[in-house]
Amino acid sequence: MRKLVTTIGAALLLVSAFAAPASAITNGVPDGDNHPYVGLIVFDTADGPAWRCSGSLLTPTIVLTAGHCTDGAVAARIWMDEIVQTNPEYPFSGATSYDGVPHTNPDFAIQGGNGLPGFAFRDVGVVVLSEPVPAGVVSEYASLPTVGLVGELRNKSPLEYVGYGVQTQITGGGPPAWTGLRNRMYAPGALVSGKFVHSGEFIRGSLNPGGGTGGTCFGDSGGPVLQGGTDTVLGVNSYVTNSNCGGVGYASRVDLAPVLSWINSFLD
Repeated sequence: MRKLVTTIGAALLLVSAFAAPASAITNGVPDGDNHPYVGLIVFDTADGPAWRCSGSLLTPTIVLTAGHCTDGAVAARIWMDEIVQTNPEYPFSGATSYDGVPHTNPDFAIQGGNGLPGFAFRDVGVVVLSEPVPAGVVSEYASLPTVGLVGELRNKSPLEYVGYGVQTQITGGGPPAWTGLRNRMYAPGALVSGKFVHSGEFIRGSLNPGGGTGGTCFGDSGGPVLQGGTDTVLGVNSYVTNSNCGGVGYASRVDLAPVLSWINSFLD
């Protein structure tokens, strides 16, 4: 999935999007009803709708997403439909969306100058909805991991990517551009484990269609990186390292004790 591209420094790309080419799961397939708790979120500044991300319902009123999605936003709304592309209300509030208030992890920071992949920190956010999503719309939810779960996983452990990002790269006639539908997509992935800068804060996942896996791109920010075959969120999509959304991508870990404590403060 792909999202609008924001460039940090010279090489790092946050995977959120709105008015420019939107993002989606790459090498993915329509999600159907497999992950109904994943929705599309539009964030407002004082001037109105400004960017979009993906997010996961933890309860009928609590949405987990990325900190760079909530940061600077004054309001948000989420659509839980698999297909949002044809919704005439988008990107404004209406009968088909649920409004909420964004909150950014207090430790979130963009830290330029540390190279790849050390420029972001605690890229986690929460949206508290003003009304619950009815059980008739979504009756199952994403789950939080146990503390330290990512550290227990072996290299190449299966991951699952879900989000509303861009899906197709257009080449020829100018610089490559991403485009796609505002639809929920799914792709399998694999954990690329090992020690790297910020391995204590981020998951590194493969974005390699040639290897039989898919990946994330612009617009997938905040969407879950799930432990394969489960509804357990290991991390939230944060950034990719090139405009082709290839190689590896990074997700901010939510299995860290301080992060879990902060998220759980909204669940109490």
